[in-house]
Amino acid sequence: MFRYTLHEICDAVNGTVLQDCAGVLTSVTTDSRKVEPGQLFIPLVGERFDGHDYLDAALTAGAEGCLTARQPENLLPGKGYVLVEDTTAALKALATWHRERCEIPFVQVTGSVGKTTTKEMIAAVLSRRYRTHKTHANLNNQIGTPLTLLEISPSDQAAVIETGMDHFGEIRYMGEMVQPDIAVITNVGDAHVENLGNTRLGVLKAKCEIFENLRPGGVAVLNGDDELLRDITLQNNDIIFCGQGENCSVRVTDVEERGIEGLRCTITTPRHSYRVRVTKPGSYMIYTAAISVAIGERLGLTEEEIVEGIADFRPVGSRMNLIRLDDDRIIIDDCYNANPQSMAAALRLLAATPRRRMAVLGDMKELGDLSDDAHRRIGSLTAELGIDDVIAIGEKAKYLSETNPKVQWFPTVAEAVDTLHRLFTPGTAALVKASHSMAFERITEELKNSK
Repeated sequence: MFRYTLHEICDAVNGTVLQDCAGVLTSVTTDSRKVEPGQLFIPLVGERFDGHDYLDAALTAGAEGCLTARQPENLLPGKGYVLVEDTTAALKALATWHRERCEIPFVQVTGSVGKTTTKEMIAAVLSRRYRTHKTHANLNNQIGTPLTLLEISPSDQAAVIETGMDHFGEIRYMGEMVQPDIAVITNVGDAHVENLGNTRLGVLKAKCEIFENLRPGGVAVLNGDDELLRDITLQNNDIIFCGQGENCSVRVTDVEERGIEGLRCTITTPRHSYRVRVTKPGSYMIYTAAISVAIGERLGLTEEEIVEGIADFRPVGSRMNLIRLDDDRIIIDDCYNANPQSMAAALRLLAATPRRRMAVLGDMKELGDLSDDAHRRIGSLTAELGIDDVIAIGEKAKYLSETNPKVQWFPTVAEAVDTLHRLFTPGTAALVKASHSMAFERITEELKNSK
């Protein structure tokens, strides 16, 4: 965050100064437990909490000032107070105001699958030339996004902001703050479909809210092989389609898949041809690479910078994270999240691995009316691919066994543990994948300790 006075912040959020402070404010926090000197504390209000209860604690711990939607009974000496109608709305207003003062290119990323991976690779590429600010971890919601924007400093030269959603209006809400110069949609899948009319067209509509705040002269960078994205047209902005189809101006060819070691491919733009190496496994990574090439080229990077940036990229968290163990055993830790598209892609990667293959699969959440059939189709796919052992865990995962009689089903992780250890023999590659709420990181830890 830049250095702001309390009065500047007050003007940005249309508030009222109740008491000024002597110092400037250099960053923002909403967590009273993590206050640092010089910060502005913003107390948020939720269904089960009210940050105003911790106002004095945050200021006593070192916060220089605060926003508040309540009139405090007492004002601590030397601390700044700004009265606002709603602290969440004020957080958004402050982030929007701060972003407008940042004269750097902004990339906003959304999509059903691969948002974080794409954000990380774009940032890896841009970082070869620019000091690049990016969304940390998965702080991609209506609170994480403004906090991410408020962390941008005068030394930053580019920003890559990931935005997720599970309801209509959320991408629009975050886009009003980000105001992207480049808008990215990785794909349109079934994630959160139950909240969006139970159709992928509803998901498409929600994702396309990203274009509403695309700046004049900006560009949309889209997966041109996605059947719902490739027909999009925009009146006031250009579109760059990326993929293998003839409609794509950024075209992927000569794909050399190397299983869990990643892939190589050639990416050709109207200006140049790039031979790139991607270290993360999965055939869908060609789209992440192509999008990163398109953005790197548009922002003036050289061939060397783009190629090296893609090669330097490493996955974060439980997203196709390869964990190598003794006795030639491998865990493919992909338990951060799951939907039918990402589940199928992960299984195909496992099937291409030349060793004994075990899939540990859990429920895919928020699929609405599609849920039962989606799980049955995954069961069919495991049979079609000839996966050696399939362990299904969870209420919905039981449907996998209806279409693949080899599936072993367990209601809970605890009931599956003994079978997991028994089957994770030397030379086995084990895919661990489910929706985040299934907490399959417990399985990853169990497998790490297998003897």
